[in-house]
Amino acid sequence: MRIRVAGHFGEWLQGRLGADGPVVLVTLPCPALALEGSALPGPMRVQGMTARAAREFLRPLGLRLPGRVRLRAGVAPGLGCGMSTARLVALAGLAGWDGPPEALAQVCVEFEGASDPLMFARPERLLWASRLGLALDALPALPRHDLIGGFFGGPVRTEPQDERFPDISDLIAGWQEARDLAGFAALASESAQRTLALRGPRGDPIAALARELGALGHVIAHTGAARGLIFGPGTVPAHARDALRAAGLRGVMQMRAGGA
Repeated sequence: MRIRVAGHFGEWLQGRLGADGPVVLVTLPCPALALEGSALPGPMRVQGMTARAAREFLRPLGLRLPGRVRLRAGVAPGLGCGMSTARLVALAGLAGWDGPPEALAQVCVEFEGASDPLMFARPERLLWASRLGLALDALPALPRHDLIGGFFGGPVRTEPQDERFPDISDLIAGWQEARDLAGFAALASESAQRTLALRGPRGDPIAALARELGALGHVIAHTGAARGLIFGPGTVPAHARDALRAAGLRGVMQMRAGGA
């Protein structure tokens, strides 16, 4: 049996829902960065995590290890691409999980303290409380767009107790009202800048690259190394890849997303 779980490429938005509210986010799905899992008959062991941890995760779901499990991430952990959540979603699927995504999310949070909404079919349409494992609201669909990005800096482990994020309640309200790509991109850029101002790293090049290349805006992994530029479909400059690499980004990739 094989399974593939799409990751994400940072977040459109992330921060506190009010000064003392929960940490919430709007994820940016990235099917190109996926975790692939497979299960074969044989001794119960898991490549990618210990068998003991796998059993502890599966127990609340009423599931058992399906045999010899292999989990292969499409990108290194800690880069802001959801590989930690993806491995749990893949493991549950290989073990036979067919229940509601809300229940799986709760078990993921109980196991790791936080979760991305990768168990949902359209995760970008949720205002997601990552430390609670809850969708707090439904969000509008995004227009078609192109994104080009890569990774700046090293891996950053998500700490569930870390709530040092800026208040983005005004950006969430704006997201609900936005109707065009420029509006969504401007809100994403503001979210990125608030987090970079609070958490660093200093000297991050993504805002300057957005200005240099004429992007509508930029996105980041608010905990992690992913950085991206938002363009209208078909408008990414031909020299954008070279510009990102020259600025120190690695693993540069381009994708198209949004729309129906």
